[in-house]
Amino acid sequence: MVLLFSLCVVLTFVMIVTETKLGGVFILEPERFDDERGFFARAWSETELAALGAEARFVEGNLSFNNKRGTLRGIHYQTPPHGQGKLVRCTRGAIYDVAVDLRSHSSTFGQWIGAELTASNRRMMYLPGDFGHGYLTLEDETEVHYQVTATYAPESCAGFRWDDPVLAIIWPKIDELIINERDLEYPEFKI
Repeated sequence: MVLLFSLCVVLTFVMIVTETKLGGVFILEPERFDDERGFFARAWSETELAALGAEARFVEGNLSFNNKRGTLRGIHYQTPPHGQGKLVRCTRGAIYDVAVDLRSHSSTFGQWIGAELTASNRRMMYLPGDFGHGYLTLEDETEVHYQVTATYAPESCAGFRWDDPVLAIIWPKIDELIINERDLEYPEFKI
């Protein structure tokens, strides 16, 4: 006979938040509580995100699977009023994730930040709906899960070149990039 029981322990779960130079963009890391079974962690909290000023009501969840290292997706965004705030996490493999400030009134307009998100570091990037987003896979068979604050609106989809000279995003060195035709045809960023 196997006896099952549980012991409820009151723990305060928090996210480890790193602010970036771009107001409203955060790197989130779950605080782990380890024991002999493994660990438990809160991935995110609506209350904690709202306290940061982030929109925390997610209406869709998306998965992106990438066969090969060097797959570059972006830079994408949805035009107002359909901007999608995103909470991005790499669930398999590794990516270099990039957010670009598209807020014309912002002191960081046209600036970008990048962060390595991996299945093992479990970090996430939160970016508001008025930011561009893109990523580069750093390993084969990489999967990305992101939750968004607005539904997909194909008529408002837009983007700009991943290698725009004004933005000068510094991507990790990869010998061969895989980029689809649409992303190659996006216009350059205009200030």
